[in-house]
Amino acid sequence: MNKKIALLSAAVILAVTLSACGKTSNQETNKSQQETNHSGMKMDSMNHTSSDKLPDGMREADNPKFKAGSHAVIHTDHMPGMDGAAATIVKVYQTTVYAVSYVPTTGGEKVTNHKWVVQEEIKDAGNKPLNKGTEVTLMADHMPGMNGVKATIDSAEQTNVYIVDYTPTTGGAPVTNHKWVTESELSAK
Repeated sequence: MNKKIALLSAAVILAVTLSACGKTSNQETNKSQQETNHSGMKMDSMNHTSSDKLPDGMREADNPKFKAGSHAVIHTDHMPGMDGAAATIVKVYQTTVYAVSYVPTTGGEKVTNHKWVVQEEIKDAGNKPLNKGTEVTLMADHMPGMNGVKATIDSAEQTNVYIVDYTPTTGGAPVTNHKWVTESELSAK
């Protein structure tokens, strides 16, 4: 039994190593893979959490365009390989979403226009939407250095937000329980 576990572990490590080595050596491609359109933080620092843990107070959407278990296409590039990926809807919630800017507690460059943080991931946010420019404390862990950081709201939108599973169009392992994608960032398959 221990040999099977060791063999399986070695296979997983080899697969991860080979997928990392399979990237092109073209400097422009590597640069674009390292950068993000939304945050100014290197993409390889982003944390795809597979946790299904939700912040307190989330309210399921009454009439979402895409129901849990249905399929959609993602039309956003929060992460490499997201745009154009086929997604399975895991859950749908009604809330206010925010794009935020902050300096990570782990140091490094300022993250700008990070999408998305929901109302329930902001400390003492209450129930009313917050205005652009409001300084808040984030209680989210989407990326290293995000939890507990002071942030500024760049934009706010009341909408349905989705937790989705998808396989990146760039290859690699499937992503489970990605938080958050807005309804306007999805289309019918």
